[in-house]
Amino acid sequence: MSEEGGITTKRSEDFSNWYLEVVRKGGFMDQRTPIKGFDVIMPWGYSIWEIIQKEFDAMIKEKGVQNAYFPLFIPESLIKKEEEHFAGFKAEVARVTDVGGEKLADPLIVRPTSEMIMYYMYKLWIRSYKDLPLKINQWNNIVRIDTKVTKPFIRGREFLWQEGHTAHATKGDAEEFLREIIGLYSKMYELFAIEGLKLVRPQHDTFPGAGYTIVFDTVVQDGKVVQGPGSHFLAQKFSEALDISFTDEHEQKQHVWQTCWGLTTRQIGILLMHHGDDKGAVLPPGVAPIQVVIIPILFKGKEEIVLEKAREIAKKLKARVYIDERNHTAGFKFNEWELKGVPLRIEIGPKDIEAGHITVARRDTREKTQVKTVSDVEKILETMQHDMLAKSQAFLKENIRDAKSKQEAISAMAKGGFVRMNWCGSAECDKALKKETGGEIRGTLWGKKEHAAGSCICCGSPAKHVAYAARAY
Repeated sequence: MSEEGGITTKRSEDFSNWYLEVVRKGGFMDQRTPIKGFDVIMPWGYSIWEIIQKEFDAMIKEKGVQNAYFPLFIPESLIKKEEEHFAGFKAEVARVTDVGGEKLADPLIVRPTSEMIMYYMYKLWIRSYKDLPLKINQWNNIVRIDTKVTKPFIRGREFLWQEGHTAHATKGDAEEFLREIIGLYSKMYELFAIEGLKLVRPQHDTFPGAGYTIVFDTVVQDGKVVQGPGSHFLAQKFSEALDISFTDEHEQKQHVWQTCWGLTTRQIGILLMHHGDDKGAVLPPGVAPIQVVIIPILFKGKEEIVLEKAREIAKKLKARVYIDERNHTAGFKFNEWELKGVPLRIEIGPKDIEAGHITVARRDTREKTQVKTVSDVEKILETMQHDMLAKSQAFLKENIRDAKSKQEAISAMAKGGFVRMNWCGSAECDKALKKETGGEIRGTLWGKKEHAAGSCICCGSPAKHVAYAARAY
């Protein structure tokens, strides 16, 4: 634990400061850098990202996706070729205008996303239908400068992510693959023990240059929503702008159909905001760098017996295990690992050895139980993962409120979570809603058709959609 001690702020009193304490004192991220929004992901936080990488990387490779790496810099002339795309990021881009004191004729953009540099290469690589589908992913960093208010993990000026980009011969193939990717993100959310709401973004709020966008939105404990993974059907917008084409089976020229999709280090912040408590982080076993920490309770003359037993348990466990043999008090260690969010703590001392049991403490419920075997410990891990997901599912259900009028929407928005309502589909009504409630239209349900009956609660026009609105980070 840091010299600053444990968490001093309660979530219910000041959620923002509670979160900042958890992030820093838990060893997830340090914001004390010379440039605001360019933060240091600390080893404990980065180890979560490594697990996310490992799990998702294995999933996409089973789908035929290959990893590659593309340049950090993009010529401004290239990024401007898809005007809608460039307009969506123009306010955020960092430009390199001179090198070695010499002004560049074509300034370089530090990538806010990699579509244009990747698709420049796709145009060179794709010639025939036999070259399709092309499925490439990269794990890299992204820079978006125009973030006025920064928050660690949730809204930084530099972050890490994976960005997948595929090219297909037909619209059907592209959309089917995008559905498969959304299924993989759903599996990741099971590892996160989070029930996210899968939403199709309003047309005026899609990813710049996309035909449509599907996102995972998560309600966190202060009632606001945070966007997780985004999946985008690009149709032929980029392929037509850059002339990414192929010759089909009939010797006819066709433009490819494309998708892109990404998951970022923001997910670590979502985990902390969604699962944490007043003691610190609460990590689900699925993505915890250490799933079980063993704390030897040492007494003079019996140290080696206890340590030997601890090592024996660690060797048998089929989990990510750490034995804390540091020269600190047991109480200090308990508090530190609670702050970091380790799912299970095993306490083992001479009395436990004599009694033939293991004392196990769950991080989520803080319940202590005594078990006889290592398999019992593994069952507790499975139960904890299940229980945390069930709790998240119940939390989402409790935080979806219906509103049949603007006044009901205002009242529901003040309580937090999602507000389900009739909407005409116009960007003007979304703007008016945000002005009056602080919330915005997040989208309509993906994969499930909800029929609007009645009028838009904003303007009174016939409703076209059942929409979900919320206040968001």
